[in-house]
Amino acid sequence: MKKIILVCGDPNSINSEILFKSWKKISKTLKKKIYLISNYNLILDQSKKLKFSIKIDKVKSINDKNNQLSLKVLNVNLKYKNPFNVPFKNSSKFIKKSLNIAHYLSLNKNVLGLINCPINKKLLLRKNVGVTEVLSKKCNVKNNSEVMLIKNKRFAVSPITTHIDIKNVSKNLKSKIIINKIITIHKFYKKVLKKIPRIGILGLNPHNAEMNTNSEEKRIIIPSVLKLKRKGINLTGPLVTDTLFMEDFKKYDVIVGMYHDQVLTPFKTMFKFDAINITLGLKYLRVSPDHGVAKKIIFKNKANPKSLIECINFINKFGT
Repeated sequence: MKKIILVCGDPNSINSEILFKSWKKISKTLKKKIYLISNYNLILDQSKKLKFSIKIDKVKSINDKNNQLSLKVLNVNLKYKNPFNVPFKNSSKFIKKSLNIAHYLSLNKNVLGLINCPINKKLLLRKNVGVTEVLSKKCNVKNNSEVMLIKNKRFAVSPITTHIDIKNVSKNLKSKIIINKIITIHKFYKKVLKKIPRIGILGLNPHNAEMNTNSEEKRIIIPSVLKLKRKGINLTGPLVTDTLFMEDFKKYDVIVGMYHDQVLTPFKTMFKFDAINITLGLKYLRVSPDHGVAKKIIFKNKANPKSLIECINFINKFGT
């Protein structure tokens, strides 16, 4: 039976709550596949604090059989006193080590894929870098061809630039990057989802800068679209952002935007927790819930496990 690697993520978060709630809802078959990367004592203490009664076992490897219906934990060292107030320095070391372990385990042919629960990006100690960028570097991804795809069963969006400041978006737009990322999306849909995707691409500026000669639309985006069409990719654009998400987005399987919030804001407004974050272009399938650490609702029993459950189901269905 192939395994699902699940990184518990930021200890100061709702991650344990969504994990325990998910565990109550998923099937016995899925429970047998999941191996959690976390600190065993932390998970135990957090389950007691949150009053969840779950069988938790510490295991040494993903080949340990143990109690197959228990939550199996591969232990990562972590020093703490309060299980929901772990010092920043300790949390940072814990997160980086957890991701390292998860990466190397995910290269194993006996693993379906990797899920990581939300992480405060500051813990990675690098500006404008998230888990997408960290795992891309570990996988030695070339030519900026890795892709952040936010997806549910009906629709998906993807930003060309990810975790960078708005003032830096224009200078980071390159035709080669746009082409490589859209090719990666096309290949993923064709190979994994078994369909030819209808892709729409947005402009950068309001009203596509009225197609001014020196605009990013004229200089970068339109030439990229023409080259991709010549490669047989079903691509339309540049589309105008301000009206697209009212109705016309339904014509497409994927909308590609130029920056993070251009596509994630309307997507999350429409679908809320009904989505997962997929990184394309890695050496393995990686997904994560499409929300943050939500510190403000720890202990309030308000955390929604839907996105994590969708992650588990997606890996189980499409992992290789």
